[in-house]
Amino acid sequence: MFKNYIENANFEDTGFSYTLSLIRGKYKMVILYCLMEFNIVRYNELKRYIKTISHKTLAVFLKELEKDGLIIRKEYPQIPPKVEYSL
Repeated sequence: MFKNYIENANFEDTGFSYTLSLIRGKYKMVILYCLMEFNIVRYNELKRYIKTISHKTLAVFLKELEKDGLIIRKEYPQIPPKVEYSL
């Protein structure tokens, strides 16, 4: 009976699979951990915290996390630009 159930199960239909799809990527969990630990973090602080990440990769991952609703991006209208990220 159990064997039949697992054969018909589909991992892609689970909430766990969806959650993994949101945080997939080498640095996304590190970004989320940093924001959890330090609350509000600016872009350059994240870059310094994650020493091995490129600027392009960091920007892409931040945009993806914001689009997925996992982080909040707050931009201040000033020169030079000031952007803060938080959970």
